[in-house]
Amino acid sequence: MTALLDALRTVVGPANVLTEGDLTAWEQDWRKRARGKALAVVRPGRTTEVAAVVQACAAAGVSIVPQGGNTGLVVGGVPDESGTQVLLSLQRMAAVRGIDRENLTMTVEAGCVLQAVQEAADAADLLFPLSLAAEGSCTIGGNLATNAGGTQVLRYGNTRELCLGLEVVTAQGDVWDGLTGLRKDNTGYDLRQLFIGSEGTLGIITAATLKLYPKPAATLTAWAAVPDMGAAVRLLQLAQGRLGSGLTGFEVMGRFALSLVGRHMPQLRVPFLQESPYGVLLENSDQESQEHARAQFEAVLEAALEDGCATDAVVAENLAQAQQLWHVRESIPLAQAQEGLNIKHDISVPISKIPAFCADTDALLVREIPGVRLVNFGHLGDGNLHYNVQAPEGGDSAAFLREQEERVNTLVYDQVQRFGGSISAEHGIGALKAQKLPHYKSAVALSLMRAVKQALDPQGTLNPGRVLHR
Repeated sequence: MTALLDALRTVVGPANVLTEGDLTAWEQDWRKRARGKALAVVRPGRTTEVAAVVQACAAAGVSIVPQGGNTGLVVGGVPDESGTQVLLSLQRMAAVRGIDRENLTMTVEAGCVLQAVQEAADAADLLFPLSLAAEGSCTIGGNLATNAGGTQVLRYGNTRELCLGLEVVTAQGDVWDGLTGLRKDNTGYDLRQLFIGSEGTLGIITAATLKLYPKPAATLTAWAAVPDMGAAVRLLQLAQGRLGSGLTGFEVMGRFALSLVGRHMPQLRVPFLQESPYGVLLENSDQESQEHARAQFEAVLEAALEDGCATDAVVAENLAQAQQLWHVRESIPLAQAQEGLNIKHDISVPISKIPAFCADTDALLVREIPGVRLVNFGHLGDGNLHYNVQAPEGGDSAAFLREQEERVNTLVYDQVQRFGGSISAEHGIGALKAQKLPHYKSAVALSLMRAVKQALDPQGTLNPGRVLHR
């Protein structure tokens, strides 16, 4: 491997080929579920360097694991334990290449942190609406590679819907320049859709042209207490009927999930925590005025109280209050981590079936594993729940994870399939779910996926063992 390492140093410079020292930031996944060992961490600074690295690795028969901000949740962006894989970090490729205000587009490199993309759009008095809890460290290349979702999918769609064009380095080291800003281009297969959501297994995204939007004139946030999940779905229907596309966020949070925030982050005030089984966070974006937005929102909440799908509600009076409400929602994963290791699920179910799914699956888990605690929260507006499972109070969370994870996953995923859902809504498959996928994806679908992988990466150079199990 000495010849390969020398070649890589020639391509990106010796300082950007890391083989010694503490490489934890690249070799360990964000949840600390896996720790691998890389042959080297390679940090290219431009697309031509990425292409040259891929060419060198392909010639040497060495596989590559592409990585953005390393905030993934399914062990999809860290090397295995063999010490033979090159970890390709895109973090140095962080430039905003340009903004076209008239075309409402922005072209950025893959290593650009999501928050920096948002801020660049804001500086141009425009909006890039993708918003995630990890936006301060995740990168746009990783967002595209996993087709990330977030809190505004209800209005703007997943990352897939926010991308018009891509620049990609293929498994052979060729560069496909598809950085178009066109919204209509019907000239054959839509190649960008192959690479978005492919988790680095088909090509390495190096840059993207993204959609921008005019900023709303006003954005208001409200918190409603609801008696059950069925009431939350009724509130969603009511809000959609009154607000239409102005409803840009609709998050649901179970009482236990919120109680963890209250326990581990007492500085945060959780509204109506002791009064209701569920909280709902709503966001209304309006193109007219603050007054119009508030009047609309208050009318929705009044109707919800009359209907009984909400038992209490509050509208944030200013930006600081709105940010505090969102901070409560976004703090649930951290609070859950402080409570102890847990079993995470990123599932989607048709919204109409979510109340029955939750009732049936809650009862099933409590019956099968006495004392288990359910941390249920997520993006109800688009049918995505983070249906997580915590060890019994006072139990050994590491032992619980070790002994119960496989059983819990099977119980939950079988229920998801029964209700017509998906075992991965926005986190991807990675290595964590690769062995599960054949049980919940049709043989025809898997055959087509393998055919695409074979066509684009016949040597298996890119991120082997992710998405499709080896």
